[in-house]
Amino acid sequence: MVKPSNERSKQQETDRVVASTKNGSTASQSLTLIYLKLTGMTVIWGGTFIAGRAVVQTVGPFSVAFCRYAIATLLLLLLSFKLEGGLPRLRQHHLLPIVMLGLSGIFAYNAFFFLGLQTVPASRASLIVTINPTVIALCAALMFNERLTPIRLTGIGAALSGAAIVISQGNPLAILAQGVTAGDLFLLGCVGTWVIYTLVGKQVIKTLSPLAATTYACLVGTPLFLIPAIREGLLQNWQTFSFTVWLAILYLAVLGTVAAFCWYYEGLNAIGATKASIFINLVPVVAVFFAIVLLNEPLTPALILGGVLVVVGVSLTNRK
Repeated sequence: MVKPSNERSKQQETDRVVASTKNGSTASQSLTLIYLKLTGMTVIWGGTFIAGRAVVQTVGPFSVAFCRYAIATLLLLLLSFKLEGGLPRLRQHHLLPIVMLGLSGIFAYNAFFFLGLQTVPASRASLIVTINPTVIALCAALMFNERLTPIRLTGIGAALSGAAIVISQGNPLAILAQGVTAGDLFLLGCVGTWVIYTLVGKQVIKTLSPLAATTYACLVGTPLFLIPAIREGLLQNWQTFSFTVWLAILYLAVLGTVAAFCWYYEGLNAIGATKASIFINLVPVVAVFFAIVLLNEPLTPALILGGVLVVVGVSLTNRK
């Protein structure tokens, strides 16, 4: 029996509503998953300061860095083949930028990171390193004439002031008289090398995927840790690493380098850089919380004031 046309149209409308509801529900669930992954990324990256601080108290910094990136590079290679069918062939114009990425963002950054964490508390270290976006914005304005709005300039000033308070432990003028510690200088080195990595990386990912660029950078940077790690006694000592040390290294490699990287770029593609940056801004908050709870680090007035200025400053800097 053939249904009347008005009944057919009602049925078609009902089907459209049901389909629309299902699609909306699926999209909502997908977006919820993205936000959960970005939250996980924030927690993981906050935890890297804790894991790094803990592990370098018993293992040499270059040994930690080599083990971390040897594992991470292998996983990134597997991901590249699974998600993108392998690494693309590099052209001649890629070679120098990729070498720069490996030298700056993998080797130098991590050398400074772990050397700094040997002497600087994790909470303070996280707030120093977090000023990265403000320095990147400043350098991009000077080198590439990127526009700095009054809001972004205010953010840069606030973040740098906060970092000065954190480094000087509440007395910025003391920096002029006494200078800064070697550990703080190493962490400021993290900031400088990450600026290079980011500015070069912006050009590289115009022709390579973020996954391919990062994997190639790891292939360049990871072997550079080997000789310093051997001098630290890695070949003799790795078998004596405790379960806790290996757990921290696996955390840094699997979660801190691979999983968080993938989740960040998923979020970047799904909700855009502006919203994704909000989660990045919360990394030092998580790091300070973990440092207080897990490492019994003190929460000083200088840390609170400097931390607020850094987080607010970075948030303003990330605004377009």
